[in-house]
Amino acid sequence: MPFQDQEAPRPQQHEPEQQAQDTHPNENRAGTSAKDLEISFRNHMTHTVGRPLENSSTLDQYHALAAVVRDRMMDQWLETIESYKQHNVRVLGYLSAEYLLGPHLENALLNLELRPQMEEALKNVGLDLATIAAEEPEPGLGNGGLGRLAACFMDSLSTLDVPVLGYGLRYEFGIFRQEIVNGWQVEKSDKWLQYGNPWEIGASTSYDVCFFGHTETYNDEEGLLRHRWVPDHTVKGIPYDTPIPGYQTRTVNRLRLWKAEAVDSFDLSIFNSGDYMGAVRQKMESETISKVLYPPDEQIQGKRLRLMQQYFFTSCSLQDMLRLHCMRGGKLTAFHEKWTIQLNDTHPSIGIPELMRLLMDNHKLSWDDAWNVTQKTFGYTNHTLLPEALERWPLDLFGGLLPRHLEIIYEINARFLDDMRQRYPNDDARMQRMSIIGEEGERSVQMAKLAVIGSKAINGVAELHTQLLEQDTLHDYYEAFPERFSNKTNGVTPRRWLMLTNPGLVDLINETIGTRWHKDLYGLRGLEHFADDNNFLARWRQAQEGCKSSLAKYIAENLSINVDPASMFDVHVKRIHEYKRQHLKALHILSLYCQIKDGTLKNPTPTTYLFGGKAAPSYVMAKLMIKLVCSVADLVNNDPATRDVMKVVFLPNYSVSLGQHIYPAADLSEQISTAGKEASGTGCMKMMMNGAVTIGTLDGANIEIRKECGEENFFLFGLTAPQIADTLHAGYQPRTYYERSPLLKEVIDGISSGRFFGSDSATFAPLVDNLLSWDPFFVLADFDSYDTVHTQVSDAYRDANAWGRMSVLNTARSGKFSSDRTIREYCRDIWKLPVS
Repeated sequence: MPFQDQEAPRPQQHEPEQQAQDTHPNENRAGTSAKDLEISFRNHMTHTVGRPLENSSTLDQYHALAAVVRDRMMDQWLETIESYKQHNVRVLGYLSAEYLLGPHLENALLNLELRPQMEEALKNVGLDLATIAAEEPEPGLGNGGLGRLAACFMDSLSTLDVPVLGYGLRYEFGIFRQEIVNGWQVEKSDKWLQYGNPWEIGASTSYDVCFFGHTETYNDEEGLLRHRWVPDHTVKGIPYDTPIPGYQTRTVNRLRLWKAEAVDSFDLSIFNSGDYMGAVRQKMESETISKVLYPPDEQIQGKRLRLMQQYFFTSCSLQDMLRLHCMRGGKLTAFHEKWTIQLNDTHPSIGIPELMRLLMDNHKLSWDDAWNVTQKTFGYTNHTLLPEALERWPLDLFGGLLPRHLEIIYEINARFLDDMRQRYPNDDARMQRMSIIGEEGERSVQMAKLAVIGSKAINGVAELHTQLLEQDTLHDYYEAFPERFSNKTNGVTPRRWLMLTNPGLVDLINETIGTRWHKDLYGLRGLEHFADDNNFLARWRQAQEGCKSSLAKYIAENLSINVDPASMFDVHVKRIHEYKRQHLKALHILSLYCQIKDGTLKNPTPTTYLFGGKAAPSYVMAKLMIKLVCSVADLVNNDPATRDVMKVVFLPNYSVSLGQHIYPAADLSEQISTAGKEASGTGCMKMMMNGAVTIGTLDGANIEIRKECGEENFFLFGLTAPQIADTLHAGYQPRTYYERSPLLKEVIDGISSGRFFGSDSATFAPLVDNLLSWDPFFVLADFDSYDTVHTQVSDAYRDANAWGRMSVLNTARSGKFSSDRTIREYCRDIWKLPVS
């Protein structure tokens, strides 16, 4: 087990009054009784961790407990692998640059249905499961919604018994650990592997991945012209497997993550010459590839490293799939019949030319055969409409790093454009728009276009998002082959995001309507019959108040801010970005502050405003938005006129673990992105499942949430996507909204003059200038509408039973937003895989 004996000092547990012997020769590693688990735990403390229980730290106990749980998965894991072999199943290869898994321990206990027995086993030795579980570091393998979606999908794929191999990168350091210092975000390294990872299992295979160099042609033994790549640098990919158990099933699928290592880690001749750093230079350069999630890419070196990361994990994954296919006796010309590969956004789209290269250069298939296999293998999920997120690589950078792949892309592009010219003769403008090679400005390889051309299926992740892809972003391709496009609205796993995070509410639901909903979330519809039952509503509120009290305690202990659990918890937690409009929320809070101070707002609804999220380290405006929220918090929380009715809290280092505290405590879910900018959003789904009511625009999944829960149970505001398009076409002038809204003007002027922030008129000048001069995300245009609807929210919250009814109906009608439903649709329409 990867575990460092020399750890930092840890708090010691009190010695139990009675200690059983530390070794039990009759251990049953598949046993699930409390006694079996207790024996296994004692054995792992002795033989795996190497510490007597009475002298162990909580970290020691966590590692032993993780080993106990992993043991219970291994028989099922091997059974799953053997079953896939025996039945010669078609397998999904899921390629994602991120997997925001969250802590494994309690999720595994839930899915394996072991939690009650484990609690009893630990209680028998004087320990507490929750205390030990809190010691688990969160895997630093993702950033936001993209990675969390991949994790939810892996849970659902196992729960539905779908054969899958998830592939990604084993980042040594996560994106970063966020600290707030004087209101500013400070990034610290996320050392999540510092004490080892007891859930991963090293595999014996490895693959070489090449970079740089040149290509050359030759004639093979049959006289056919062939290409080969002569690289300058080779890196070895080492796999680490993590078991992913399903819920109430014996299926345990595999997440395979790749670590980069040098082919030759140490050059003795260089060392002996006295160049000690040079002797390990290759090792350091190679391992950098899997060192950090999303290195900054403002400079060319960062761009190159990102492309190296994407190619590295994708090449390793494809080589692995081809090896497994051949081991099963499959023909490479039939690879697509036994494998289907999903590209989770553009990051792994380099897999299209890589599969072509492997099939043609390594396995000697013809271009036509290789392209037939490739184009029938891949599916592409688009996750964004933002132009800056549709990856484009400078041609010189791409060709220097991957010369053979650039040749293949040129050929793909040439053949594709020849086909399009036959379909659309004399339409040069269309050909330029559809070309993979971008000619505007710096010439570039456009990865989204490559993904579309090389895939059998393209999907968006919400109804509006897919419509905008078809009508705008990918319109030319939709016209050419509309049959490839479909919508697959995202979902989240109810196991982690309801059953694990909100046990009090789950107990009430189980008691009321039974447990069928655990694997069919549409079963929650049964709660509708109790939405007008005052006794049930009282118990519902009691469960929610327990979650709010727990979060209030967390805030007091970690931030020294006292919030009232009886206040409305208004929650805005997600990645910090201008289009997600955390600054709109901050402006609204300042407007309430002004109205309370001048006496125009009397008897305001007591509210706790909760923010959380990380800004990209180089995203200056997003970091300034965090500073604004923190400055508003300092103002509101310390003014005697407001501190008893308003509290503003920024929760640092937002993560899956923190989200498990926040989502079940939310009364109001803020989903206020500019219409037409959010692809889907999944935080809204998690809060809806837990009974939060949404305030939002007609954007992303909000549209479908509003349709499901009912318009009367959703607070709508703001311009629609078509209205925004019309406003832009007419010439948007944000200053006109500022001039005609007295309340907005007072807030903006207060920021500009330094009225709110100790005479500081300089810090937020860039943000104010941006809003008044450009306002690309229509903050000012939507301000008055947002303010008006919030008045309705406050009025509604005062009627406890009416609010409770809305809360119950939001949970009851959240069935569509289970990732189980999403996976069933992928299996039916794209992957052609059976589900249980």
